[in-house]
Amino acid sequence: MSFLKGKFITLGVTGSIAAYKAVELASKLTQLKCEVDVVMTESAKHFLTPLTFNSITHRPVSIDLFDSNSEFSMDHVLLAKRSEAIIVYPATANIIAKIAHGFSDDILTATILATEAPIILAPAMDANMYDNPATQNNIEILKSRGVKIIGPDSGRLASGLIGLGRVTDSENVLGNLNLILGANGDLKGKKIVVTAGGTKEEIDPVRYISNRSSGKMGYAISQAAINRGAEVSLISASNLLKDIVGAKTIHVSNASQMFDAVKKESIGSDVLIMAAAVSDWTPNSYVNSKIKKTKNDTWQIDLIKTPDILKSINNKGLIKIGFSAETDSLIDNATKKLKEKDLDFIVANDVTKENSGFSSDNNKVFLIDHNTNPEELPLMSKYEVGNKILDKAVSLL
Repeated sequence: MSFLKGKFITLGVTGSIAAYKAVELASKLTQLKCEVDVVMTESAKHFLTPLTFNSITHRPVSIDLFDSNSEFSMDHVLLAKRSEAIIVYPATANIIAKIAHGFSDDILTATILATEAPIILAPAMDANMYDNPATQNNIEILKSRGVKIIGPDSGRLASGLIGLGRVTDSENVLGNLNLILGANGDLKGKKIVVTAGGTKEEIDPVRYISNRSSGKMGYAISQAAINRGAEVSLISASNLLKDIVGAKTIHVSNASQMFDAVKKESIGSDVLIMAAAVSDWTPNSYVNSKIKKTKNDTWQIDLIKTPDILKSINNKGLIKIGFSAETDSLIDNATKKLKEKDLDFIVANDVTKENSGFSSDNNKVFLIDHNTNPEELPLMSKYEVGNKILDKAVSLL
């Protein structure tokens, strides 16, 4: 998510009981090193104080269009020009109506009317207000102008009603922000297939054979690719990680299901990055009921090889990138896989290294191809590793 570092984001906060959730969003944007300018409507002050946001963003908060002491009050055009995106979170029915019809009677609506930056609105209101034809018409007007509407979610509302109207969570907003700001990156128009997680080969309804892969590496690559404008298909064997906004996520369980999904998604794709830890072996047969413990001290299971997915995919023009997780002879074993599977390059890592590899947020890898000496990368976040992999893929594209 360091993709957002240094981005100028304007966060509009309006008069809704959900305004408290904007504090969390402002905090997350600030932690991601964004320059966050908060703009509050007068009604928002009934729920939160400007000091709250000032304490989090360490920047002045704009409220009054005619406040001579404000950095952006009389020169809201400056704020409109400097913003790389404007997020209204939460967006009430009132502010949605004003934006749809070009009102500019406060600093938030004036800034939005003057900007050319992408605009994201996250509606929050009572279910009846959201379903009202006037609100729906206003939302359609805004969508037709390219405004991104995120949510609302369904659930219990402040009125006690159950229905659509809950403001969407901040992670969804951040995901869409990444998607919008990365749309014109160097991978725009490219389709990338990424696999993630460790497959599970079932023995019976209770037990399975698997490995320690968390899927974090594949998810990091997918996020990095989206941030660079790619169309991403993420084939995931992990059920612990949230789906990535903007990625087509296909959930699979075992090696056979992953093989089928990779074959399908690779058609017409530009790059295949096989970050998943696919089981090499699977039980020869599946037992439909739980296998009970016996008096025997040993238990034997017949295993058969799973399909070699990377070796089997040979689509013309497809760049194939593999991973080699090793415990010894790292370069030799990875180079062997590079040749056997006919890869463009391979990412090799020693899974015995501390703070690296399985389940870690970081990784230390080598990039190995057919033509140059192995490139050793220092320990870095998996997101950064993902970008290094994509840099090399871009050079091949």
